[in-house]
Amino acid sequence: MKRTETQALIESVMSGLAERSDFLGIEDDEKRRFVCGSAKEILKTTDKVIKSYIRVSTEKDGIVRIPAYRVQHNNISGFYKGGIRFSEFVNEAEVENLAILMTLKNALHRLPYGGAKGGVHVDPRKFTEKELNLISKKYVQRFSRDIGPNHDIPAPDLGTNEKIVDWMVGEFKTIHPGEQYLGSFTGKSVENGGARGRREATGRGTFLSYSWMLDEWAGLHANGNDINRHKQWETLKSLREQTENGEPIRVAVQGFGNVGGVAALEAYTYSKYQHKVVAVSDRFTTLYHSEGLDIEKLIEYTKKGRDLPSNSEHLKQAGVEAEIKPVTDVLIVDTDVLILAAIEDQIHQDNMEEVKAGVLVEGANAPISLEADDYFERNGTIVIPDILANAGGVIVSYLEWKQSRVTELFTEEEIIADMSKQMIETLKNVYDSYFSSVDQTMRNTCFTLSLERLTGLLYRHGKLF
Repeated sequence: MKRTETQALIESVMSGLAERSDFLGIEDDEKRRFVCGSAKEILKTTDKVIKSYIRVSTEKDGIVRIPAYRVQHNNISGFYKGGIRFSEFVNEAEVENLAILMTLKNALHRLPYGGAKGGVHVDPRKFTEKELNLISKKYVQRFSRDIGPNHDIPAPDLGTNEKIVDWMVGEFKTIHPGEQYLGSFTGKSVENGGARGRREATGRGTFLSYSWMLDEWAGLHANGNDINRHKQWETLKSLREQTENGEPIRVAVQGFGNVGGVAALEAYTYSKYQHKVVAVSDRFTTLYHSEGLDIEKLIEYTKKGRDLPSNSEHLKQAGVEAEIKPVTDVLIVDTDVLILAAIEDQIHQDNMEEVKAGVLVEGANAPISLEADDYFERNGTIVIPDILANAGGVIVSYLEWKQSRVTELFTEEEIIADMSKQMIETLKNVYDSYFSSVDQTMRNTCFTLSLERLTGLLYRHGKLF
């Protein structure tokens, strides 16, 4: 889903809110439309776009200039919050779209944060560790006046990790001597004040958004009362019946990094309903086995920075039986559940009709276009959108930020319990609203709940005159 699609959906939802006579307690139709129109203009645009070129001396190519961005979308809910990604696909429009989605995600889960995002146009695999260290420090130098524990709090994202965040924290501390620095970034190593379980949080939350719906939510609504999404309800019921008849639910996972690898392991080890992971992929290959892959062995194989096995020799080394397929085949294999945990714009008009999964879970940001979303809705496919499914990371980031304030380390069990509790509250609100409605996608439901909260805050803060 591109920036223009996100903005178009905001416009559509805000137009609907403007016609609701009960919204904001404003009975006057003209005044309510005026207020919603003002909110729409604020929320479909960003507060600040900061761009810089990082100058880095490399061992191979000498001096290179690398585009870097920090986009701050909106902070009506709290401090700006969002990750920094290192990727060769980074551009201003992408970072701006991700910043908008962060604002909506934090509002949906009622976190005291606004939305921001950062990016560096670089393929981290092509740089040495020393060069990545320099890029990380230069990023902080360029944006140090625009980030900090009480203004804009970055975190790791695609292509970055706790090591890179630790480097950034160190540079922030150097630039701001004597100032509070532990809360300046989240996603740090535990030794550097990070939260236990932060690396796995997004993957765990992604699988939880699906498994809680399958188990707890569907169980509470087994009689089918108040269900108006009959096609999607039949999809959910058929999965439960499938496992009750002794047939495991098939899962495919696109992406095998911090999100996809963890989500695949969650599915592989899930005990309440039997699952088998029939396909996983990274950016080079898809591995497939109709009877299920050994996810634990694949995780062990990739631990040292290696890609998934891509030939028979690599499979032998990993001790895994699998058929090697083209990288895009993970999207169209025979499966019941497809977890998208790679990058944006993966399912769209050109391939949406080939997707066979009955449930799609967006562990990545914006992997499904609006056109594909509408297509799946008409066909009874359940799409759990990104701002709902992949919030585990930012929820744990909030716990890490709180931890830095009290200088007390929470246990991993406490972190997981708090994350799950917060997510489940939001999941219930969304699923109750979506399955009882008749005319909107689940993404539309999520945007509506987020924009209700954001518009309410803007109105009460006197920002819509």
